[in-house]
Amino acid sequence: MGIEARWPGTEAEVRAPGVEAGIRPVRADDEERIRQFLSGLSLHTQTLRFFTGLGRPAASLVRALLAVDERRDVLLAVHRDDVVGHAMSFGDGAAAVEIAVVVTDDWQGLGLGSRLVRGLLRRAEAKGARTVGMDVMGENRRVLAMIGREWPDAVMRASSGTVEVTVALRREADRSPSVLGPVL
Repeated sequence: MGIEARWPGTEAEVRAPGVEAGIRPVRADDEERIRQFLSGLSLHTQTLRFFTGLGRPAASLVRALLAVDERRDVLLAVHRDDVVGHAMSFGDGAAAVEIAVVVTDDWQGLGLGSRLVRGLLRRAEAKGARTVGMDVMGENRRVLAMIGREWPDAVMRASSGTVEVTVALRREADRSPSVLGPVL
């Protein structure tokens, strides 16, 4: 599967035999697509991302997942007209950003989460972010293993069934090709 960037950190295509997904910034007209995306996630995937099952997604949650401002950023992975991945970041006003990513069950393992993370981090670095943080459920061994491989300097602190991950971002000029490789 190859990835074609349309412009760095903002839009790309994920292609595999018979499937394509574009990565783009969220738009105001994505509300219903986000609602359907959330409803289509398995209970397991919902729990890994939101630490609970969602049932019927509340309007406030959908709005929160669409919110973009000077501190928040959102990228979507879209196949045809359906959202298949969602990634968001929240900057605390300093040099740190928190990220969260979820990919629909059928699209997991294709590198889509990695592309969403890289896009978010490029955009966050452009705004001055120097560290990234994320909370990962302790049972999400696949993601934790990938973080360990791709970010060997990551600080991981376990607490109450979750792992708090903190990573220092490297400037683009300092980045080796493997940094920010497949992460999620």
